[in-house]
Amino acid sequence: MVGNTDVAAARYTVVSADGHAGADLLDYRPYLESKYHEQFDAWAATYVNPYEDLLHGDAERNWDSARRLADLERDGIVAEVLFPNTIPPFYPSMSLSAQQPSAEEYELRWAGLRAHNRWMADFCGQAPGRRAGTCQVLLGNMDDAVAEVRWAREHGLFGGVLLPGTPPGTSVPQLYSDVYEPLWAVCEELDMPVNHHAGSASPEIGQEPAGRAVFMMEITWFAHRALWHLIYGGAFKRHPGLKFVLTEQGSGWVPGVLEMLDYYHRALVRRMSSAMDDAGAVTAESRFGAGIAEAVGLAPSEYWKRNFFLGASFMRPDEVPLRHAIGLEKLMWGSDYPHDEGTFPYSREALRNSFAGLPHAEIAAILGGNAARVYGFDLAALDRIAAAVGPTAAEIDEPLQAPPAEATSPTFGADSVIRVW
Repeated sequence: MVGNTDVAAARYTVVSADGHAGADLLDYRPYLESKYHEQFDAWAATYVNPYEDLLHGDAERNWDSARRLADLERDGIVAEVLFPNTIPPFYPSMSLSAQQPSAEEYELRWAGLRAHNRWMADFCGQAPGRRAGTCQVLLGNMDDAVAEVRWAREHGLFGGVLLPGTPPGTSVPQLYSDVYEPLWAVCEELDMPVNHHAGSASPEIGQEPAGRAVFMMEITWFAHRALWHLIYGGAFKRHPGLKFVLTEQGSGWVPGVLEMLDYYHRALVRRMSSAMDDAGAVTAESRFGAGIAEAVGLAPSEYWKRNFFLGASFMRPDEVPLRHAIGLEKLMWGSDYPHDEGTFPYSREALRNSFAGLPHAEIAAILGGNAARVYGFDLAALDRIAAAVGPTAAEIDEPLQAPPAEATSPTFGADSVIRVW
């Protein structure tokens, strides 16, 4: 928060922990190795983009640096963490939601992701210190993934690594597998946060009406699976400095899920306490727990306190009262620009709707301080920009009486429902 002798006039430094960007399809070509250019030209000539929002004029918000900065500053935002949004070379769909490739598909898909990473590094370089770009990797070859993480750190992608999901039926091992140990090790070594974004772990469900409904119900649950996969796989016992960020998955589910995980941890690794027997009673679950205590170490809630953070995109008013149960220092607000469910161009109204009346220090942490600490933004440098464009404390203190008529973000929804997963 930018200091001021008049507290009401002080401005918040807002860092969006959830933004999306990518190149226009043909603009990826210069970032591909030349040996793939002929194949790319043939692929691009027949590819039909399935995404309406990437076909009209506003699609340029993904790659037009000047327009993006102007939009975000008008919305009160000075910096952002960037995830992919457009379609990289040789992909059937946006890479965030695409399934892991088969062995036959791997080479071209990997070439396409590397092209995106190089585009992303250049795009972030157009606004130094204000864009924490994420590096995409595939899980089928750890040597390739580790080398790409090192390249990303050397080339300024300080947003860390975007971890693909491993839904049932995927072509790679589940995330608890020790196959991924080299990836966790290099991310800890280089202080590269591991990001797991909603939509990246769901299986193929189809486009029937029921399938689309099931997708909406289950999309966040499949993303949450990384939480317990890595805990039970022992990644955080072996790598105490590893940062793991769950983004755009809501936040109200966290206390209940941590309570459930701790229950199973107790049941799997030791005898449950019993009113009839102070020594405890053997549980049915404990029959499945051989080796878990040695592999896992701490209780899941302890790893949450130490290793996990939450990209709490367009945080809803009904989630805010849970902020201390979740961990105030974990929460990082995000606008989800340029998505329809995001808060642009009504981010100021969204902040009023969710945070009016909260202590200023808590708001400052959720809106920017936590993200600066997790990702390594230079908060003092961002404060200087926020002094001109950030929302004032007085503005956010004013409760929102009614949502903007054209707002489409669920943060403005009238229903007060906490997701339980």
